[in-house]
Amino acid sequence: MSSSSFHARLCLALVAAAVALGAPAAHAAKLKPQNLTRLIADADQIVAGKVTRVTDGVSERGLPYTEITIAVADSAKGELRGGKRYTFRQFGLLEPRKMPNGRVLVAVTPEGFPRWQQGEQVVAFLYRPASRTGLQTTAGLAQGKLTVLNGRIANEFNNRGLFEDVQISDDLLTEKERAMLKSQGPVDVATFVGLVGRAVNENWIGKGEMR
Repeated sequence: MSSSSFHARLCLALVAAAVALGAPAAHAAKLKPQNLTRLIADADQIVAGKVTRVTDGVSERGLPYTEITIAVADSAKGELRGGKRYTFRQFGLLEPRKMPNGRVLVAVTPEGFPRWQQGEQVVAFLYRPASRTGLQTTAGLAQGKLTVLNGRIANEFNNRGLFEDVQISDDLLTEKERAMLKSQGPVDVATFVGLVGRAVNENWIGKGEMR
């Protein structure tokens, strides 16, 4: 099953659960650990930039969403280029919302999905938008959204498992990259972004040089 097909079915299942139960599907998404190789392979777009706007709402089809806009500084994969703004919608509200009929829609962003904040600097490994809903999120869900702070970068799980079992031909790596792949916790953003960019541009995964 493709990532976009999976995401579409997941979103629809979560919507159905929220409507039927009248409660957020907090544990609907069970995260399977995704390392860096898997994130790069599964992402349709990989962008670095600043989150400039975060809002939420309910679509004409009744889908609760959070809308995120990123001012793109750079892109390692996909058609986006620096200087562009990219807006997408992810399943779930920022907070419960009172509807015109007086009922409260509590379909907030499920546990395991990334949370977004205006002003944060991020690197996002984005799935292709779901064909049926148009909704989009990151590969590996919260694992695929990394936040930059003080020159270091980490995902919601402090990069747990991010470099586990990642194998890259040694002659392709710098000393800093070798050290990073053995590290735990936040890593140097320039080293991380540089490795990801080269991995994509030089097709390391397709050539079997990154596994």
